Formats: sequence, C-alpha cells, structure tokens
Amino acid sequence: MNATSNHCRPAHALLVLLLFLAGCSSTETPDAQDRSTKPSIVSLAPSITEMIYAIGAGDQLVGRTSACDYPEEARQVQVTGTFGRPSLEVLASLNPDLVLDLDLADEQAGQKIRELGIRRTSLKIDSPDDIPHALRAIGRATGNDARADSLASVIEEGLAAFRDSAPVERDRPDVYLEIWNDPLWTGGSTSYTSALIRYAGGRNIGDDVSKEYFEISPEWVITRNPDIIACMYMSRTTPAAERIRARDGWKHIDAVRNDRIYDRFDNSLFLRPGPRVLAGIEQLRTIILEP
Repeated sequence: MNATSNHCRPAHALLVLLLFLAGCSSTETPDAQDRSTKPSIVSLAPSITEMIYAIGAGDQLVGRTSACDYPEEARQVQVTGTFGRPSLEVLASLNPDLVLDLDLADEQAGQKIRELGIRRTSLKIDSPDDIPHALRAIGRATGNDARADSLASVIEEGLAAFRDSAPVERDRPDVYLEIWNDPLWTGGSTSYTSALIRYAGGRNIGDDVSKEYFEISPEWVITRNPDIIACMYMSRTTPAAERIRARDGWKHIDAVRNDRIYDRFDNSLFLRPGPRVLAGIEQLRTIILEP
C-alpha cells in the first residue's frame, strides 16, 4: 500500500506550520539586524540545513553536505563534504563565521574546525521534543531569534496536540518500522523513529530493546506479530510492500493478513529531525489510526 495515497485533514498546528514555512524566504527583509552583520554559516547535517532555511537564514548559508537536498535552494550551495565528514580544506577556503553540526564521524574534526578559528555549535536532537530547542539555538547563533522562536512555538503546540489526541496505551496498534531490508534493521526504544511512532498513536515493537537502531531476524518480527508494517526505504525493482508479502512465514503476521503494509515514504520527513516533523507525524498518524 502506498503511504502517499492516504489523506486526512491536517491538524490546526500542522496547517499553521505549513503556512509559516511557505512564508519563509531568504529574500525577505531581516526583522532584527541587517543581514550583512549576521554570520555566514556552514551546515554539516541535512536537518540543520532545513532549519536554517525555515527560520529565513538561507542566504547566510555558504556550505552544506552532499546530503543536504531540501529545500531546493540548498542544492545551489557549495558542498563541503558528506554528512558528518566535512572537508577541512573546503572549510578553510570558505572561512565561515559559524559551523553547525549534529554528529561528526570523527570528533577530532570538530577540534580542527576550532583550530581554524571557526566558531562551532554542535546540536543534539534525539527526539521530536529536541527540535524546538535546536531551532532556538540556531536562531540565537545566526541572529534570527524571532523567526526561530515563532517556528519552535508552532512545533511545540503541534507536538502537544498530537500527545493530547493519541490513543491510550492499550488501544495503540503495534508498528514495525523497517529501516532497511538487507539485513533487516529497525529502531529501538531510544530511536528518533520510535518517538515519531508514539506521537502518531502507535506502539513501536522495537521498544523492548534499549538501543537506537539494531539488526533483527525475520523470526523476531514474526514473533511480535505487528499490526502495521512501514518500510522506510525504496526498493529499486519490486515494491517493498510486495517483497514483504512474499517473505517466508510472514503471511500469518496481522499486518500482512490485513493489508496494513506501507511503503514509498518521503524518508526526509521521517528520518530527519527537522522543521517538517509535524508533517511526518501526520502522515504516520494517517496510516496508524486509519479505520
């Protein structure tokens, strides 16, 4: 079943968020100080790049990773390396005022960035609840406090609305989120995706494992018998949902028997902890709580 074919009326906070993001443009007049006095920025994570544009600071961005592909304008910015692996030579040539990162593959790179005389701010986002704090931190660091605070407040209100309207624990369907299929990977209790499932009204079957993401066996999924299966990857040939239906022993899983398998998601909505988090939760909520 195609996840993108499901529709429902968005929550009020989600509508406000979409209107907010649509109104953010890097060509607008700054609301606090002249743009020329604000720092030039290099982003070392796709979610940070999205947040930079969402608070109206896109024209301050002078460098990004090769994985930063949203919004479309970001593709025109110079690449400074891959996600978590910046090129120090490129950073030195750009000489930005500020580097923003989430998780560097080698923390020594962070120290070398500072040795170049570049200010570095490292953010930590483990769940949707951390996104408003990250937005406000980026707003302060880049001189875009007002926009960042407004967007953070919208997201906080949206998350609260999802919490308040979620089913009680006993009524939550069991969800298996397949991050990858060869080998099988899913999210544990400390994963960002587990928090998304909870906000969307489901129960992550991986929550009994105190890990972020981990490898599993087909038998592990069969034993837990999820009500819903969501595939967070694109299959190059046969659709992911069709492949799952054909797996040995999976035809007795409730999700397979009841045709509750979903694929063709926009992974950037679900695997990136960024400003579009409410849209991602809303899409998950549609499939989890459908009649």
